[in-house]
Amino acid sequence: MDTSAKPDTTYGDEPGIRFALLLDAQGGSRQITLQELLDWKPQDGVLWLHLERDHPAAVAWINQRSGLDPLVCEALLAEESRPRVEPINDGLLITLRGVCGAAPIEVIEESGDLDLVPLHIWADANRLITLRDSGHYITALRDIRFALNKRTGPRNTGELLAIVGDKLVRDLEPVLDAMDEEADELDDLIFQKASGEVRERLKLLRRRSVQLRRYLMPQRDALVRIEHDDAIWLSERDKLRIREVIDKLVRFVEYLDSIRDRTGILHDDLSTVIGERIARNSNRLSALAALLLPPSVIAGLFGMNVGGIPGVNDTWAFILIVGFVIALSVATLLLLRKIDWL
Repeated sequence: MDTSAKPDTTYGDEPGIRFALLLDAQGGSRQITLQELLDWKPQDGVLWLHLERDHPAAVAWINQRSGLDPLVCEALLAEESRPRVEPINDGLLITLRGVCGAAPIEVIEESGDLDLVPLHIWADANRLITLRDSGHYITALRDIRFALNKRTGPRNTGELLAIVGDKLVRDLEPVLDAMDEEADELDDLIFQKASGEVRERLKLLRRRSVQLRRYLMPQRDALVRIEHDDAIWLSERDKLRIREVIDKLVRFVEYLDSIRDRTGILHDDLSTVIGERIARNSNRLSALAALLLPPSVIAGLFGMNVGGIPGVNDTWAFILIVGFVIALSVATLLLLRKIDWL
């Protein structure tokens, strides 16, 4: 079969199975049928099987057809998705996380929250089984399939596992760049826009940074365990690639720490701006009260219903009082400006 003629990236031809590929050890692969999958033997070549973890057909295949230890099957199908690595016999039970992308044949609703997709993996010398929940899509796996169609993809399980880890981490970089740009924009908007909008965006940015760091640290530790594993199917070249991915993850964690620190500074700046606005408004209200106080006292005195109020029978009394109030208000205004209240 000529795998370079046309990209073969169909999904979901069988219930619960996203795709099943047989690597040809030369950088290419071919998609196999369900019957070929059931008849697969290690001598046929390296198998890469990608399943929907929450689909009943995939659950049945893992439990009944995979030939894996029941404890491994249970772990692959578990809800727990914290990144980890467990060596079992000659294989590795792995859980990693990747950024959810938009599938070319699926409609994914945009969300304000960052969607990190758990990827459950079983890897041994002859096969790689990956599982992710339906309704999610991982761009990293699609890119590896494209490379296999061009005959420039992985040639064995170790190389495939290393590339999966590399691509998962690669997709985090645009997310971090977008978060850094968001922080720059909020830095400019703090003194320009309503504090409510800036506060809400700042809260989302801070929550994303905490969420990402929560998974990047254990993901780094998981990749370190893969790098130091003694599996014979992991070559030094594969471990070197994983080491480069670990270094990239360390830089990303430092990047997230920087973004988290910036959000803290921005929060302090926002609090300062809000405090200044409150103080300025309080000063204005106090100045207004000071300006209205003398006229209010005079109006209260002359408005009392008691005898002896001066000017009751004087035609010019009202005009004189108004003039006095205006003069007193002007004097109060000048005094407030002199003591820097206005």
